[in-house]
Amino acid sequence: MSRRLSIGVLGCSAIARRRTLPVMLGLDRVRIAAVASRSAERAAEYATEFGCTPAGYDEVIERSDVDAVYICLPNVLHDEWTRRALEAGKHVLCEKPLTGDATQAKNLTELAVTRRLVLRENFAFLHHPQHERVRELVAEGRFGELRTLTASFGFPPLPETDIRYTASLGGGALLDAGVYPIRLAWSLFGDGLSVLGAALRVDRRLGVDVGGQALLATPRGVLTSLEFGFQHTYRSRYQLWGSSAAMCLDHAFTPPPAHRCPLDIEEQDHSERLMMPAVHQFERSIDSFVDAALGGYAPETERPWLSGARETARLAEEIRAVATILPGEAGAA
Repeated sequence: MSRRLSIGVLGCSAIARRRTLPVMLGLDRVRIAAVASRSAERAAEYATEFGCTPAGYDEVIERSDVDAVYICLPNVLHDEWTRRALEAGKHVLCEKPLTGDATQAKNLTELAVTRRLVLRENFAFLHHPQHERVRELVAEGRFGELRTLTASFGFPPLPETDIRYTASLGGGALLDAGVYPIRLAWSLFGDGLSVLGAALRVDRRLGVDVGGQALLATPRGVLTSLEFGFQHTYRSRYQLWGSSAAMCLDHAFTPPPAHRCPLDIEEQDHSERLMMPAVHQFERSIDSFVDAALGGYAPETERPWLSGARETARLAEEIRAVATILPGEAGAA
């Protein structure tokens, strides 16, 4: 555990530049070895900024000095390059979602198990302790019998050139914003969620969904309403409503590192506000991945991550399959 994890980077995304790579650069246990992009100029730019070598995709996963690969490519490329990295014997941290295809997710997670390699999606919010506190409150019966989860993640329209508006690259609100509340629902309730119905607003000109909602249910009948999109004022929150109390957690998915999120609890004749701790969830996500990769493959530790990836892909696929399609425009707020 004293050695450094050497990471190769596939892709030069905005999230990598703003969040993930600066965190990696600041960790003593991490070495960024190489970065690849479809554009040689962009790879050279990132390599200069983060002190590594520009390279091609194949070169990164074939390098003997690369222990793990961070994949921040467009969604449509996640399956191919995750598979190729695992086949090359590299641990993989993939930006969310791993894939929106249930069969692909199953094949990738099984390959990781067979090769005894760490495979994780970079859902940074899962590493924030505020969600563990919510799970503790649920387990303690603080809300009575849970009846409803409502989770929302949305933000204003993106620049017209943003790849999330490009159908051929796997764009769309469901796979970018919608997977957050989907993964939250799984983290709270586990396997067995079923899709009861959904609607997607689709920009016909672009061929991508720009917003939507889905109604899910747990095996015990807890209704789960998920809201997401690119046509909204910013919202990042979820609410639990039970037989004896309700709660709301704001800034749930993307809190700034110094922000303490309020968790508000309401009962019939009582209200309470709990202030959640401020943590750097991207740093915790990378730290956790590095621990797992350097510590050696541990099935009991990695099993939840693989199950979560499979269920997120399955639910996203089912939502798309059953959704009623409504008209929408990419730039319409």
